[in-house]
Amino acid sequence: MPIKIDSKLTPKKIVPQIKRMFELSAQKILSIEKSWKPAQGTPVFTVKGKYSSRGWTEWTQGFQYGSALLQFDAMGDERFLEIGRRGTVKHMTTHVSHIGVHDHGFNNVSTYGNLLRLMREGKIPHNEGEKNFYELALKVSGAVQAARWTKLADGTGFIHSFNGPHSLFVDTVRSCRSLALAHQLGHVLMGEQDAKISLLQRLVEHLLNTARYSIYYGAGRDAYDVRGRTAHEAIFNTASGVFRCPNSQQGYSPFSTWARGLTWTICGFAEQLEFCSAFGSRRRKGADSGSCSETVRLFTSAATIFEKAAIATADFYLNNSCADGVPMWDTGAPNLYRLPANYLHKPADPFNKFEPVDSSAAAIAAQGLIRLGNYLNASGDKKAAAKYRQAGLSVARTVFSEPYLSTDSKHQGLLLHAVYHQPNGWDYIAPGQSVPNGESSMWGDYHLRELALLILREARGEVYPTFFGGVLTKL
Repeated sequence: MPIKIDSKLTPKKIVPQIKRMFELSAQKILSIEKSWKPAQGTPVFTVKGKYSSRGWTEWTQGFQYGSALLQFDAMGDERFLEIGRRGTVKHMTTHVSHIGVHDHGFNNVSTYGNLLRLMREGKIPHNEGEKNFYELALKVSGAVQAARWTKLADGTGFIHSFNGPHSLFVDTVRSCRSLALAHQLGHVLMGEQDAKISLLQRLVEHLLNTARYSIYYGAGRDAYDVRGRTAHEAIFNTASGVFRCPNSQQGYSPFSTWARGLTWTICGFAEQLEFCSAFGSRRRKGADSGSCSETVRLFTSAATIFEKAAIATADFYLNNSCADGVPMWDTGAPNLYRLPANYLHKPADPFNKFEPVDSSAAAIAAQGLIRLGNYLNASGDKKAAAKYRQAGLSVARTVFSEPYLSTDSKHQGLLLHAVYHQPNGWDYIAPGQSVPNGESSMWGDYHLRELALLILREARGEVYPTFFGGVLTKL
């Protein structure tokens, strides 16, 4: 495989890089907090080193304030807790009830979810009123997300993207955390005639249909069926509920693989496997009664498919990224043929003249690979666990280093060489360059911090961070 995996790398060996990263991170969060005017909208990506907005949907504000909460979690500086908490209360309310997007897990789990997790872990003082506020926000968010429902011919369905009821986006896998949390907090979606709609059921159905329609397994589905490849968008006939074709919004084509969509899939399924495993642990301890027992049964039947999807996409990532773990933005980008024939066997070159890399995809993938490895290790598959876990640590070491780590105090971004929307030409191209590079994205910066926190907590022997941290103990 092109990625060079360091089998001896440990979390403790990466700690010095992580501490340096968080030192730089603090400066950048404070810079954005000082200069950003909410009337400008939501910060999305940098132009000439300064964060700018780009209206498509408002899906990145949770990363802005969630980053401050991760900074507090890692370093204990209460200035960042205040920034994250104040920003969440003041600016995130409309995101909770936003009926027009599929991004609730990005916005609301990154803010309200992190605050609730920190409280349940004892990192911030318990306050019953605050706790109830965070829980209510997460309950409503999960239900609103689940209400974006398209029913298919077989009676199941999926959460449709902001494009409309015909559209299943592969990246929604990671946003499904909102449904999981809301369900665990005891919430349901209420429908016509007071019908109680299970958020868990919709979570499982969406994940299963993503695994079925958005991920390829080398089974001859079409002429471009390569195991582990993903399609950004799956299109359905809404009148009949039948699948029609793959598509792509941010990738190059329906028949190539957009790197960031691939990595959302790896990370999202790995997290849901951890969620499944947590329920299994409760069952073994005799704690599965009532709704928890129902949850265990549902997840047990689906976990094998989730694992198959996670492993296939992880393998595809390892085989189609550069040697240092950073991918090109799309595996079928039209000018890749102009790169050296063996470019995947060398470290990625973000300054090449032909196609951009996407460091944000690398940060997302690294976390997913580590979580997948940890899950497989707990399941007893030690060999596979070591491969994915060590691959994740190896990619992490890359993105915590230059030229990806932004060390310029005047640059508001943290993770350099991320791209947003190459087909639309939204990314800034600097003078003298022919492709986007040197800029950052709000999601890339957030996921770099989230990755760092995951590794740092293990190195310190602290509680393993999950999106459902502390919530499973409630029911």
